[in-house]
Amino acid sequence: MFNRSPLLCKEQQQPVDTAALKKPTPPGFIDAPEPTQAELNKWRKTFEQFATADSAEEGKYLSETDFVSAIAPTGDFAKIGRQQYGILFHIADQRKRGKVTWEDFVAFETTLKRPDAEFDIAFKFFDSDGSGDVSFDEFKRVFSENLPADSIPFNFDAAWVKLYLGKVGGSHVLGYNEFTQLMKGLQGERLRQAFHYFDKDQTGYISPADFQRIIKEIAAHKLSDTVLESVPSLATLTPGGKITYSECIAFYNVIRDMDIVEKIVREACAQSPDGKISPLEFTNHASRAMRYSTFSPMEVSIIFHYAGKGEGKRLRLRDFAQLLDPKWGPPKEVIHAEPTKTGSFLHETGKSSYYFFLGGIAGALGATTVYPIDLVKTRMQNQRSKVVGELLYKNSIDCVKKVYKNEGFLGFYRGLPPQLIGVAPEKAIKLTVNDLVRGYATNPETGRISVPWELVAGGAAGGCQVVFTNPLEIVKIRLQMQGQAPAVPGAIKTGAGHIIKQLGLIGLYKGATACLCRDVPFSAIYFPAYAHLKKDIFHEGKDGKVLGYGEALAAAAIAGMPAAYMTTPADVIKTRLQTEARKGETHYKGVLDAFRKILAEEGPRALFKGGPARVLRSSPQFGVTLVAYENLKKQFPYPKPETSITDLLPAQQEDLSRIRARNALKVLLDAQTSFGAK
Repeated sequence: MFNRSPLLCKEQQQPVDTAALKKPTPPGFIDAPEPTQAELNKWRKTFEQFATADSAEEGKYLSETDFVSAIAPTGDFAKIGRQQYGILFHIADQRKRGKVTWEDFVAFETTLKRPDAEFDIAFKFFDSDGSGDVSFDEFKRVFSENLPADSIPFNFDAAWVKLYLGKVGGSHVLGYNEFTQLMKGLQGERLRQAFHYFDKDQTGYISPADFQRIIKEIAAHKLSDTVLESVPSLATLTPGGKITYSECIAFYNVIRDMDIVEKIVREACAQSPDGKISPLEFTNHASRAMRYSTFSPMEVSIIFHYAGKGEGKRLRLRDFAQLLDPKWGPPKEVIHAEPTKTGSFLHETGKSSYYFFLGGIAGALGATTVYPIDLVKTRMQNQRSKVVGELLYKNSIDCVKKVYKNEGFLGFYRGLPPQLIGVAPEKAIKLTVNDLVRGYATNPETGRISVPWELVAGGAAGGCQVVFTNPLEIVKIRLQMQGQAPAVPGAIKTGAGHIIKQLGLIGLYKGATACLCRDVPFSAIYFPAYAHLKKDIFHEGKDGKVLGYGEALAAAAIAGMPAAYMTTPADVIKTRLQTEARKGETHYKGVLDAFRKILAEEGPRALFKGGPARVLRSSPQFGVTLVAYENLKKQFPYPKPETSITDLLPAQQEDLSRIRARNALKVLLDAQTSFGAK
């Protein structure tokens, strides 16, 4: 019940007892919660905004036009016309004076606070005498008055109607609860009667044009214009060129369960590796998500037929928009709008920056995890021939022992800070370029990309990262080599800043050619191998399968093995070029010169020095990096205001009372789309 404290009417400066506006709650109704003072203030502000001054009574009121502007959801006149919202005006106008006063407005807004407001308003619409129930005569009269003269007739003497409103020893009336169930089933009965009306010879078929007329009369407010115009194409799903009652019911079931359809589509597309789903994937996900029901094959065919414009291909979420959103329009209508372009640009810029940041975190995790192996790899690759003198390290294990003995545990992380500083742009560029090229080269119809394009995408990613990789690696390598200082008399340890100053801008790119020779083939091998391992070996996406951490890590690590070992010669040459040669060691003028001298002085095996350590380092590093990156994106996704997706449920941002006002009309429009349009 309302709080009985008086609410002052601004115009009349008289207290208004809002409790007096409230009628006794009929059985079956869910009572509305009391309005708060904040709500009353909000209603007052709305009323004042749209009200018209009444000079005769020195007050204000809402005309029908004013009332519709005040209570209708913004931009909701595409499928539910402004004139149809007039139905709500006549319900709010309790005293039938052609105007809604402040007291009437408060009473109507209070009605919208009911959890069952949609059915409450529909009940009041049919309960024309305000008796608290709906008789057969009332139902027939109100329904008939709102059916256009040329509409498909409704048989009020049908058995279905008598189940609710039949006469047994007198007239039967509907209480509120009974009425709500009648309205829930009325659209299905309209469909059955309309099919019977057009199937005069009882052949079990109607024409596509007749079916289109039925749908336009009972469900036009639930479907986009594009789908409504293509409704007759339902006849193409089965031979014969006509439509059966089974197809009518299947189409009706899809419309009735549209919210469930959208939920399944959203979830299935989100779990698909390429963001697309087939009818099989939709059905499989529906079977997992729905506990007590599922979609029939005919219903699934109808969903994909109208979403995919009859072409039967794998579809993205945005492809379903025309079926799921009744106000959907072809994309070409908004593609040239300047605000959309700006919003899209800002969104993509923010998205790239956000994933750049996540790539940096993932890269730092991967680099830190395997950095000790990288240090051992570098020391082994730079170890020169016996011509110079006795080898410092016999093998990788010996190197680990001596680093720990001479430099301690922290010695394994010498040169890590510069690596962490540069790993963010390096990984971000590599991942972004690979995704960009793959997206460009992927067939939008099949979601597939050819192997040559996969190699190009990976190679381009590797090439672009060199601009960051080379300066960082040359500093890192020189810092890593300083750990050998105790074995080299007179050697002086310096910091990263001193090395950068000593090298200069040009010097920081020493060995860049060798770096390109390493990173381009590495990425060209790695990314395609990783993608195919996930898809072909671990079966990601098959029947909606999502890889676990172990499987994803295994795929990333295995893909890195051949890529790392096959590019070891280029890595050895790069290391030699970037390391500052000591007295007595061979100097190299370039990539080819280094290649020839290494072969001549140390033999072919020298080109694969540190190969096992490189495999041990690169495989887990990229495994940790990619798995961390993909899971960071899942756990902390960037908000995606994509118009084709978020516009599917535009009313989610509306005030709840406005939503209930609209949905109250939908309860009536389910019986006849033209209700209130006369």
